[in-house]
Amino acid sequence: MNGFSKRVTRKDALASLLVLPALAGVLAVGATTIARADSRTQLKYQSTPKGKQKCSGCSLFVAGKTATANGTCKVITGPISPNGWCTAFMPKSS
Repeated sequence: MNGFSKRVTRKDALASLLVLPALAGVLAVGATTIARADSRTQLKYQSTPKGKQKCSGCSLFVAGKTATANGTCKVITGPISPNGWCTAFMPKSS
């Protein structure tokens, strides 16, 4: 008897239908977390500006409560200095 002729029960089929999507979801979340956690290094984030380029002038920056307070970024996790800079810098449109 080869592997293709094995009878699959309804219980086995339902278990596979439940386990596979859950496993895929866990793997996707894990990969996203790893990618975002390393984004500071990959994008060479620094808390000081690069010339006239700084986070407060970037379209990816989400400002904090005040102009000098740390904000957040759409591509880097954690607090972001308004005077920081990274290689993802995209100037705000005028």
